[in-house]
Amino acid sequence: MFNLENKVAIVSGASRGIGKVIAEETAKAGAKVVCVSRSLSDVEKIANTINEQGFTAIAMACDITNGEQYQEIVKSVIEKYGSIDILINNAGVTKDNLIMRMSENDWDVVIDTNLKGAFNGTKAVTRQMMKQRSGRIINISSVVGLIGNAGQANYAASKAGLIGLTKATAKELASRGITANCIAPGYIETDMTNRLPEKIKNTLVEQIPLGRIGKATDIAATVCFLASDEAGYITGQTFTVDGGMVMS
Repeated sequence: MFNLENKVAIVSGASRGIGKVIAEETAKAGAKVVCVSRSLSDVEKIANTINEQGFTAIAMACDITNGEQYQEIVKSVIEKYGSIDILINNAGVTKDNLIMRMSENDWDVVIDTNLKGAFNGTKAVTRQMMKQRSGRIINISSVVGLIGNAGQANYAASKAGLIGLTKATAKELASRGITANCIAPGYIETDMTNRLPEKIKNTLVEQIPLGRIGKATDIAATVCFLASDEAGYITGQTFTVDGGMVMS
């Protein structure tokens, strides 16, 4: 595992799924992890479990679509720890439907959470990272942002937008020693995929050259690498962690 000792990391959407595992693995790598979610009670469970294992985490509630709330979270983290070294914009939602049936509200909710939320987080940490002349910003996109998916126009647009946001951020902040990179997961084992019928799971696996659905730890390991000193010369890139499903 890459060493994140004494680093301070904010992880949005840390209460479940990939975000939960990212929070756990970055803590195991030595980071002080700030677990962020809309629900404080949900994310407190994750932080408590991490602390019980001998690592360091705190829980904070935030509506990431609200820029002022995000600024307050960042201010509190700086007051507590004195720095912010890693931001992992992971929080995301889906509201799937065909374009002709998709409501404007369903479009807005997904864009606001998945894309605007990442913008709010990035904006909130930028001043501190520039002051430090160091930092790692890691956005969790999706292969859907690269190839599209029927019934997910809002989700695909938000995840493609994250890739563009990452590149712009990388170019703006590179001179201050701050890197920004993107991870595009493929099919990953979550509560949602675990509920799929075996026939559908088998169809998914057939699309993956490595012949298996990924694990959340596959994503978390890539996060730990990109957050580490070893990745200091990598910025503006999108890493597909998908078993070879999307090759370009």
